[in-house]
Amino acid sequence: MLGPLFEIWWFKGTLSASLIFNTIPLTDPLLLEQVIATGTNPEVTLWLGFIIVLLFYFVIGGRSYCAWVCPVNMVTDSASWLRKKLNIKTNHSFSKNSRYWMLAMILVASFVNGSLIWEQFNPVTLLSRSLIFGLNTGFILIGMIFLFDLLVSKRGWCGHLCPMGANYRLIGQWSLTKVQALNRKNCDDCMDCFKVCPEPHVIKPALKGNNMSTSIIMNPECNNCGRCIEICPQKVFKYSSRWAINLEKSA
Repeated sequence: MLGPLFEIWWFKGTLSASLIFNTIPLTDPLLLEQVIATGTNPEVTLWLGFIIVLLFYFVIGGRSYCAWVCPVNMVTDSASWLRKKLNIKTNHSFSKNSRYWMLAMILVASFVNGSLIWEQFNPVTLLSRSLIFGLNTGFILIGMIFLFDLLVSKRGWCGHLCPMGANYRLIGQWSLTKVQALNRKNCDDCMDCFKVCPEPHVIKPALKGNNMSTSIIMNPECNNCGRCIEICPQKVFKYSSRWAINLEKSA
């Protein structure tokens, strides 16, 4: 927002496709997939931006995009905070495959329609455009996501439906940076890490496994947000890498 509001153009574009310092391209994988689905030959800058983003999240973890970059995360975090304050207990479950069905439908629709269907509804893009240009339709969609997470399903959008999250989860299967329960023997079962984790089911295998199981959270659902690292009084968790598995095996 520094550009359109203050004429400081460090960053041009949106979180779907952009240029940093008018030189470095960044392309969200889903945008490139839609372009290909429409039958259009992507420009070189789109391919370069895609490769840069892919390599970056391959190193630091695919779903770290969801934790550290996606602006919709602020909306869903606010809904989660309000749920806790109002003690709202509703939490309808959805299949983890729902987001992959969303992803598939978007690509099929782009193929059939010949246009970038998702970019008309992408909350990541609409949020920035709405803040800058005051688009009411964008605020309506963001409000619907807020209410969905508040009243229907805790972290339902990010955890179960977002097609962009589906893409980054696939990248996360091979990402190098992982969270490790290195000092799991010090765990005192306070459960603080489970309370703050957006995907608490990923913690148990690493934290409560026996000596024969890895202490590294390998589940690609982990978004590397580091909340477990920050909150744990026993300093059980730390950032590590998938290569630490080999060190555990040789120990």
